[in-house]
Amino acid sequence: MGDRLAAARPIGANDRINFGVIGTGGMGTGHVNALVGRGEADNLRCVAVCDVYQKRVTNAQKVCKGEGYLDYRRLLERNDIDAVLIATPDHWHAKLSMDAMQAGKHVYCEKPLTHTVEQAIALRDAVRRHKKVLQVGPQGTGDDSYWKAREAIQAGRIGKPTWAHGSYNRNAKVDLFNLHPEPVDPKAGPQATGDNFIDWDMWLGHKWGLAPKIPYNAEHFFHFRKFFPYNGGVATDLIYHKLAPLLIALSGPNGEYPLRVNANGGLYIEKDGRDIPDTFLMTVDYPSEYSVFLVSTLTNDAGIPDRIYGKYGTLDLGGGVTLRANGEMGEEFKAKNEGKTEVRLEGKQRRDMVGNFVDVIRGKDNTLHCNVELGAATMVAIKMAVESYRQHKTLAWDAKKEKMVRA
Repeated sequence: MGDRLAAARPIGANDRINFGVIGTGGMGTGHVNALVGRGEADNLRCVAVCDVYQKRVTNAQKVCKGEGYLDYRRLLERNDIDAVLIATPDHWHAKLSMDAMQAGKHVYCEKPLTHTVEQAIALRDAVRRHKKVLQVGPQGTGDDSYWKAREAIQAGRIGKPTWAHGSYNRNAKVDLFNLHPEPVDPKAGPQATGDNFIDWDMWLGHKWGLAPKIPYNAEHFFHFRKFFPYNGGVATDLIYHKLAPLLIALSGPNGEYPLRVNANGGLYIEKDGRDIPDTFLMTVDYPSEYSVFLVSTLTNDAGIPDRIYGKYGTLDLGGGVTLRANGEMGEEFKAKNEGKTEVRLEGKQRRDMVGNFVDVIRGKDNTLHCNVELGAATMVAIKMAVESYRQHKTLAWDAKKEKMVRA
């Protein structure tokens, strides 16, 4: 891609939006199907798809009836594409997003925003510079409960929040990270032809320093979430879904960068050669004087609820918001909640993530469910947690230099 930003086609409130999808594994192909399904209602079309695995390109093309590419740069060269949806492994998210904006496209990027802290800050700055719409994809940020919780907290209805917790746990006979995006196909690889061909060098991205150059490894390709060079395991795949919406409730739509992060856990059961832990626990302290405790395990799916603790009361999330008075602070709680000791807040139906993205592009909405500011703040805390776990250290955020340092 060149250094100049390509001229973007102005999109009116009723103009059709043409999408290109980069990364057509399980998640990406799901998005292709969804875009086709909502094409008429939302006046959009998926005109092109791209993946480094020819079989995925072929399958996605059958769904959208569009063009298919093995090299994402060919897709970005097209002037008729207005928005790019990225559903690749994490280590490609930052480069693809920045290249897409450089080519004049709006971007929908699946979570996590990036693979590293440095990439998160660089991508945030690129969005500010290019002034493109970039939506990050953690679904929980579209749940109105968290936005209602934000209003309640701002109104002082539970007093000063001091901590919150949540979890995203799984348990299966065959760990899902060994099945997704799909089982290993022994016929596929860089040596294969036709639909079985995989452009391994492009997938690694070693030419751009995205991952180390290694010989083809089918396990790394098909089950990339098990290996640290490409992602952060349960932290970036699952906990990102929890922290982003909690930050909306606690700090607002742009989130907040951490003060200090610590993580613990281990690989206790899934000993199959993976890098990532199957049990992960992290704690984040924030400058606004509250702490968040998050858990993700692949060993037991019983979790802890999304809950925020304030001095006057406790706030429970999910499918609505419930506020309850706490301890000896009943009178203070009632003074903020119409004389009641328990209140139920019902949220409105918000647009789904892609619908919200489309509405913001068209100017019909001015608030993304997860903008790049929130995406970057979430990414920084979670990546710091991954590094805390790996380095056996508590890490701090240097807000002035925007880098993580040893606490």
